[in-house]
Amino acid sequence: MDPVPERINFPEEEQKILEYWEEIKAFETSVKRSEGLPEFSFYDGPPFATGLPHYGHILAGTIKDTITRYAHQTGHHVERRFGWDCHGLPIEFEIDKQLGIKTKEQVLELGIPKYNAACRAIVMKYSSEWRTTVTRLGRWIDFDNDYKTMDLSFMETVWWVFKQLFEKDYVYRGFKVMPYSTSCTTPLSNFEAGMNYKDVPDPEVYVSFPLVDEADTYFIAWTTTPWTLPSNLALCVNPELEYVKIEETASGKKYIMLEGRLSGIYPTKKAKKGAKVELPYKILEKFKGATLKGKQYVPLFDYFKEFGDNGAFRIVTADYVKSDSGTGVVHQAPAFGEDDYLVCIANGVIKKGGELPCPLDENGRFTDQVPEHKGVFCKDADKAIIAAIKKSGRLIKSGTMVHSYPFCWRSDTPLIYKAIPSWFVKVEQARDRILANSQQTYWVPEHVRDGRFHNWLTGARDWAVSRNRYWGTPLPIWASEDFEEIICVGSIAELKELSGVEVTDLHRETVDNITIPSKKGKGNLRRIDEVFDCWFESGSMPYAQRHYPFENKDSFEKAFPADFIAEGIDQTRGWFYTLLVLSTLLFEKPAFKNLIANGLVLASDGKKMSKRLKNYPDPVLVVNSYGADSLRMYLVNSPVVRGEDLKFQEVGVKNVLKDVLLPWFNAYRFLVQSILAQETRLNKPFAPDSNQALSTKNVMDKWVLARANSLVAYVKKEMDAYHLYTVMPRLVVFIEELTNWYVRLNRLRLKGEEGEEECTFAVNTLFEVVLLITRTMAPFTPFFTEYVYQNLRKCLPESEREDSLHYLLVPEARMELMDEHVENAFALMQSAINSGRVARERRVLPLKKPLKEAIIILPSQEAVDLVNKYSLAAYIQAELNVRQLRLVSEAPELVRLTAQPNRRALGRRLNKDASKVFKAVASLTDAQLKAYKAEGKLEVAGHELVEGDLNVDRAFTGNKEKYEGEWDSNVVVVIAVEQDEELRNEGVVRNVMSHIQRLRKESGVQVEDAIEVFFDCSTPRLQELVASKVDFIMTTVKRSVVPASRLLANSLVIGTSTFFPDDEQPTESCTVTITPEYYAVDAKAAKAASSADATGLQTLLMTSSLATVAKELEESGGKLCRTLNGTRYELTLGKELYLGVANLPE
Repeated sequence: MDPVPERINFPEEEQKILEYWEEIKAFETSVKRSEGLPEFSFYDGPPFATGLPHYGHILAGTIKDTITRYAHQTGHHVERRFGWDCHGLPIEFEIDKQLGIKTKEQVLELGIPKYNAACRAIVMKYSSEWRTTVTRLGRWIDFDNDYKTMDLSFMETVWWVFKQLFEKDYVYRGFKVMPYSTSCTTPLSNFEAGMNYKDVPDPEVYVSFPLVDEADTYFIAWTTTPWTLPSNLALCVNPELEYVKIEETASGKKYIMLEGRLSGIYPTKKAKKGAKVELPYKILEKFKGATLKGKQYVPLFDYFKEFGDNGAFRIVTADYVKSDSGTGVVHQAPAFGEDDYLVCIANGVIKKGGELPCPLDENGRFTDQVPEHKGVFCKDADKAIIAAIKKSGRLIKSGTMVHSYPFCWRSDTPLIYKAIPSWFVKVEQARDRILANSQQTYWVPEHVRDGRFHNWLTGARDWAVSRNRYWGTPLPIWASEDFEEIICVGSIAELKELSGVEVTDLHRETVDNITIPSKKGKGNLRRIDEVFDCWFESGSMPYAQRHYPFENKDSFEKAFPADFIAEGIDQTRGWFYTLLVLSTLLFEKPAFKNLIANGLVLASDGKKMSKRLKNYPDPVLVVNSYGADSLRMYLVNSPVVRGEDLKFQEVGVKNVLKDVLLPWFNAYRFLVQSILAQETRLNKPFAPDSNQALSTKNVMDKWVLARANSLVAYVKKEMDAYHLYTVMPRLVVFIEELTNWYVRLNRLRLKGEEGEEECTFAVNTLFEVVLLITRTMAPFTPFFTEYVYQNLRKCLPESEREDSLHYLLVPEARMELMDEHVENAFALMQSAINSGRVARERRVLPLKKPLKEAIIILPSQEAVDLVNKYSLAAYIQAELNVRQLRLVSEAPELVRLTAQPNRRALGRRLNKDASKVFKAVASLTDAQLKAYKAEGKLEVAGHELVEGDLNVDRAFTGNKEKYEGEWDSNVVVVIAVEQDEELRNEGVVRNVMSHIQRLRKESGVQVEDAIEVFFDCSTPRLQELVASKVDFIMTTVKRSVVPASRLLANSLVIGTSTFFPDDEQPTESCTVTITPEYYAVDAKAAKAASSADATGLQTLLMTSSLATVAKELEESGGKLCRTLNGTRYELTLGKELYLGVANLPE
């Protein structure tokens, strides 16, 4: 076993581990060795490689890696293939920027083959950076056998998926009003449309619509999209809200609108004092909106007057009309609003899949259907349209309002809502089955499944899966011009059979020109223009990554559904949704069993992380500063793994290093030091013996083994529930217990100072625990655990060694070592020690100062017996540094019961009597409170209080001049604070000891270094006190402690420190000096010729090392000869020569 350095550079050691893993092909070997084991199926959602990985990717990757490592190390075969999303708008947008393309015409002018070739060229732009970053973070995943959505095999399976839906009658062609990017000339999903909202000013207009059968009566409608008014087909009101007909005083015209919105047209003016408010109208009638249904009005424009023959230009009703804005009368343009479209379909104004008034081209410019504005971008036409309305006398009011409006997340241009001829998958008719399958899945956090995801599924509409783009998987539909003959192709072989053309690529440049002869005499069928929404490809990923069903049929079906997936919570409307929809329609089952939905990683100020704003630290720099394990633990231990947002703080990563990894490292380092020291003492290599550890009688050993195995059992339980976020807090507690309790309280045993037998028990126990925790935590901190294991394995028998820790299974907890009683006893001990320390701090009594007594009041006699059973009183006494310790269950002179009423519950129940009860509670006796605790009820001030009404606790009530108390829910600790001379002197001496040890550490002195310590106090009293306690000091220092008057001339000073050890005598100082240990000459016995010779002889010896002098003495039978100034001196060990000044006769 190799020695462990005092300090560790975690990032540097991680780099070495990466190199080692690469050298032994650790990941590949682990996967190969697990072949034939039960399969744990995992799907990796594909990212785009056109951007660099950010903290969101790192978080999701860490979650995935932790779970899949754990699955592998619990005896499963886990295939982990990295995937790339290669199609869609992100790539096209980059190319559009590169080539300056803004319209469809420019793409067609360039040619789809050249356009797609440009897309293909940048798809894997940052793939090497992705691989470097993902690997550096310790994630084990297969990049060499990755899948890409642009691969021929992947695309062919996408075709197969679509054909299955087509044949099951889940596919139809129709219109869907969708968020539409006029810049990118493509519809977006609602998910994409919600990514970039901005507060912007838009025009608002109030327009009159005269009734056909009522003279001078008008509906008033309000809109913030004047450009949609030429396409108006209906007006919508809420059937349940209250509407009014008013007569305007000035004009005599009659208007109908929502009563609650009159102030939007006629703002109320303040009347003069005493005067009546004069309204500019009078109310003629009030009625529900339902009474207006079917009334006809005169169209605003004549562009689409032919629709009037089919029921247009009349009032319809729907409950989506709200009373918080507008007039309660909503103008309906079914081609430009989703609600408008659905309402018009429901009321027969238009027919599903029928003709729509949509006078805009693909770039959002008016067509010749609205000739006055032909070629004008729709939003740019607002002013001209408002002017035309005003000219016609139909404009009631106009202005500007600021509201939240969606912008294209790629081009940053305003979106419009537009009816798009699209191909749809029928989700609505399968909604109940999709919801049922969702309930078969397990989510962390569960409320996301039952809340956000359930709500999304409940309102799910038919899914528009087509996009009017170029770089994507083409829809495999060949149709006649009139769409009366449609063929859906499901494979390359089928395409060859139907067309006679064999292809090796399925992108548009390859398949667009392929025709299929009509079977109905309609000439050649041509492929439609659309490509798949990339979400359809992502949802097809479980099948397409395996080229199912063309290959891997058996292996896929055995591993489907996936055991586990994980992505951000935003995927509830994205990947999680599409996976579930397609798996339900294809196989009537969910695509996954278990899912972790993580929250968003935000900048420290709570804003979205932005490269432009540079409001977050570079992930690479963070890893290079603190290591990947620290970043992994920080992320996994944060609210983000519970679906909440995380405000990323670099200091949080640093704290993980400081509070978890460094203490863990120190415990490991102390273990190695103890092993190497024992090997030196016994002159034989250490061979860990589990039986030795398990047969220990030492209570500390039993406790730490119980705690370690409890942690192992807890990790298994929580990991089985996919609760990553609960593991790290328990690890932090255990590491603190291991270092600050077990190692600290067992230092003497581990150093061999309580005998080799005890040392062997302690070292084997610590080895067992460190190895156990290292193996358990391997999936969480893959680097540090590997670092520790690579040294520990050198002690293991050859048959038990593995090249990598990650080849080993996560250990099972040993139930026989889990001891609830010993853990409970230690919890009481820890409470007592911690409370005692707090009490000392409150009275400014450092632990170095001994106290006369501590009384520990435990909750019951059983608790007292439990602490005594495991002989823990001695630990409490030593830790609190008290001369006497008493363990009791009652101490009425020092402690009494107190009660706090549950004010909220009692206040609600007792009303005005509550204050009387609260006052009475304050004077309850111990006997009454004991009765309440025992029986769960008590009558107070005429009211019966039951369990939960009072919070009963114990509190210190003793003499505060003599005692100080502190308590928690387990114990009350009372310390005697009075000091006598003997206690004060002992405190001074302990202070001296503490400063000596601190100076050793600050001077870099190692435990094994041969040194001597010299002291020099400023007063005779202090000098005599320290001198009288030298033997006591040496029990801790383990080296000679000598008055400074005996310091040898010319000694090398390793370190020196002056301090004031007695706080009651602040002017008395003590100086301690550390020098190497020398062989000292007794000048008198050596009969030195002169004092100069005596000094010179000693200086001559100092030039030789201790080892050199010792060897010379051994070879010459304990004699040493030296010549100085012509005189030969023969020095005999123990007569003229002594090892150390302390042994030199005074």
